[in-house]
Amino acid sequence: MYRITKEFHLSASHQLDHLPADHQCARLHGHNYIVVVELAAESLNDDGFVRDYHDLSPLKRYIDDTLDHRHLNDVFGHSKVTSEFLARHFYDWCKQRFPETSSVRVSETPKTWAEYRP
Repeated sequence: MYRITKEFHLSASHQLDHLPADHQCARLHGHNYIVVVELAAESLNDDGFVRDYHDLSPLKRYIDDTLDHRHLNDVFGHSKVTSEFLARHFYDWCKQRFPETSSVRVSETPKTWAEYRP
């Protein structure tokens, strides 16, 4: 199995207001998110790629135009915008456009991340 990954960055705020008031994530706060998309294939295409990294440019545009420097609660219309939610959201978004998508990892900090891999 061949695997490739590409990393994307965004800065955004969120608030998990369904948590107890004394929970630090219940307060408005932000992260410098890192999104890592993995694509996998049993064989390479005619150009010798799983997929050309340039083909992932629409994801960069989506992140920049829709999510970067935004309040994610407003973007998604709810307050359960967790890293787990974002990993699944990005996976679904990518899978529709790039069938080779095999997983997405979303990091909030250098030491924490959530991954969606069906």
